Amino acid sequence: MKWEDNRESSNIEDRRSSSNYGSRGRSGNMMALLPIAKMLLGTKIGRIVLVVGVVAYFFGFNPLALLDSSTSSSSNQSTVVNKQSDDKSARFVSAVLAQTEDIWSEVFKKHGSTYPAPKLVLFRGSTKSGCGFASAQIGPFYCPADKKIYLDLSFFDELARRHDAPGDFAQAYVIAHEVGHHVQNVIGTLDKVQKAKQNFRSETKSNALQVKVELQADCYSGLWAHYSKKNFNSLEEGDIDEALNAASAIGDDTLQKKAQGYVVPDAFTHGSSKQRMQWFKKGFTEANLEACNSF
Repeated sequence: MKWEDNRESSNIEDRRSSSNYGSRGRSGNMMALLPIAKMLLGTKIGRIVLVVGVVAYFFGFNPLALLDSSTSSSSNQSTVVNKQSDDKSARFVSAVLAQTEDIWSEVFKKHGSTYPAPKLVLFRGSTKSGCGFASAQIGPFYCPADKKIYLDLSFFDELARRHDAPGDFAQAYVIAHEVGHHVQNVIGTLDKVQKAKQNFRSETKSNALQVKVELQADCYSGLWAHYSKKNFNSLEEGDIDEALNAASAIGDDTLQKKAQGYVVPDAFTHGSSKQRMQWFKKGFTEANLEACNSF
C-alpha cells in the first residue's frame, strides 16, 4: 500500500508512552504477597523470614523491591519495542485514518450530511476507554460511548504471526473496519441494534444480529478500499488479497477451529471467513452505503 506521501490525521491520541504495561504497583504486589505470607506463617522458618523482612523494612529496605524487580524485569522483556518501527507504524495508522476521513466525508456529502471523524487512540499494553478497560488481549475496537477507536500496535504483530495475515493493507483493513463501526454509530445503526438486543431473550438471536453489524463494517471497509484506489491510487498488487486473507483469518469459524478444534455457528459474533470476505468484496465492488445493508 502506498501511503508515505499522504497526509496524516490530527485525530490520533497517542498514549503509547503512558500506557500501562502490566505493572501492578505497590498495592498489587501487596496482594500478591498475601498468599506467600500465609504460607510462611505455617512454618517456624517462615515466621523467622517474616520477622527478618519486617525488621529490614524498618531499617529502610523495602522487601517489595525484590518482587518489583522481578516483575519489572519480566514486564520489560515482554514489552521491548523498536521505537523507529513503532513510530513508523503510528504514522501508517495516522495516514490510513486520514484517508478514511477524506473518503467518508465525501460519501456523507453525497448524502447531504457532514462526517464527524472519530479519534483513534494508540496504546501499548492497556489503557482506559469510555467502554471500560482496553488491553492488547481484547484487540482493536470502537467505543460508541466516547466515539474513539482503540488500537494496541502489538495487534499488527499478532495479525501476522498468530493469524498468518501479514501486510500493511491487512492492517489498513482492520482500521477501516473499526472506522466502519463509527459510521454505524453516526447514522444510528448501533443504537438500533442495541435496542433490538434488549428485546432478545436468546443469546443466539443476539449473536446473529451482532454478526450483521460486523459484516456491514467489513462492507464499509471494502467501500473505503474502493475509494482508496480510486482517489489516492494507494493500492498495490496483492493488497486486496491481503485484506481478504485477513478477513478470512479472523472469521469466527477459523478462530473457533483453531482454539477448540470445532465450530459452533450459534456462537458466531463476527461472521464466518467466507461471509467476511464476501462483504468486504461487496463494499469494494459496489462502493455505496445501500449495498452494505447486511440487515
